[in-house]
Amino acid sequence: MVPHNMTWIKYPSQSQDSSTSFEDIIFSQHVISRFMHCYIALFVPSGLLAGIIILGISIKNYMHHTFEKLDTLFFAHTITNILMIFLSLTITTRPAYLKVSYFECATLSFFFNLTYFSSQYLLILMVLNFFLNRHPPQNALIRKAHENPMVSVAFVLMFAFCGALIVVALLGVENYHEQTDCQLDPLFAWPEYEIIKFTFGFCIPSLAKLLCFILLFVKATHPEIHSSRQNIHPYLTVLVITTTMFVCRLFYNSMILFRTTLKIQRTIGTPQNELIMNTAEILLFSESCISLVIILCLHKPCRRGILNIITKFTEVCRRRHASNRPLEIPETHTEVSCMPSENVSR
Repeated sequence: MVPHNMTWIKYPSQSQDSSTSFEDIIFSQHVISRFMHCYIALFVPSGLLAGIIILGISIKNYMHHTFEKLDTLFFAHTITNILMIFLSLTITTRPAYLKVSYFECATLSFFFNLTYFSSQYLLILMVLNFFLNRHPPQNALIRKAHENPMVSVAFVLMFAFCGALIVVALLGVENYHEQTDCQLDPLFAWPEYEIIKFTFGFCIPSLAKLLCFILLFVKATHPEIHSSRQNIHPYLTVLVITTTMFVCRLFYNSMILFRTTLKIQRTIGTPQNELIMNTAEILLFSESCISLVIILCLHKPCRRGILNIITKFTEVCRRRHASNRPLEIPETHTEVSCMPSENVSR
């Protein structure tokens, strides 16, 4: 791999180019700040709350021995999304960028790419799990991995770890201790960084999930296979999460590739390009929050668990209300007749 000198590249809002309009920079930064505050105020609390509830329900089901194989995959997917939400808090400095050293920025980028790859590959594993349930594998090694979801999750994490190492190696960092403006996908990365990430983090996983869904659809329409209404819920949950992830990450990866073309053309772009890139990044982080809410609302064990929590909470509130109600002393009414008695002699 031929190294590239990327020290020339800067954000359009921080460039000294006379062709850049000051009003465009102010407008772009204002919109980015609005989007950031909306994400922090709405998406982060809802995503973290949903993730904590999912983890609590999963741990409770595991202790009561009602934890299924698919629940293990959802549990791992929830952890990766929670880590993604915590990493997304680096955007709290927008419209400015996080000021850290090159080494710290590379470290943040590594963990970001680790969660980014893991969430994609875990969804592939879920769809593949559905297919293998309908069409059991003949290979003993694949059958053993399918029966033990922890082995499959470990394999996915190992693959994601290798992918994160590869893309971080393409950052081309030399002066590790110097300060820089940091994004989780650093601007100073080589063009190969975005190309490799698009290929192994979006293109191949999306094609693999599409192929698995096509195979599931073909098997579902086979006359010998009768799917019960009970099995529809896991498919629906994974399908909605996959669709949401595809839409959000398609926009983000399109902007990543567009940034690569700017690097190849040796131009920094415009403030409007910077605005769209930041919007795509916030949309990517929002997808993690939305996925957790989808799991909580659509996945049957989580939905049953949240309904039980609501039921118990309402029962406790009713008991407290009943105990705090003052005792009512029944009133006795004595009627006094003012009419003269008929037996009274006149």
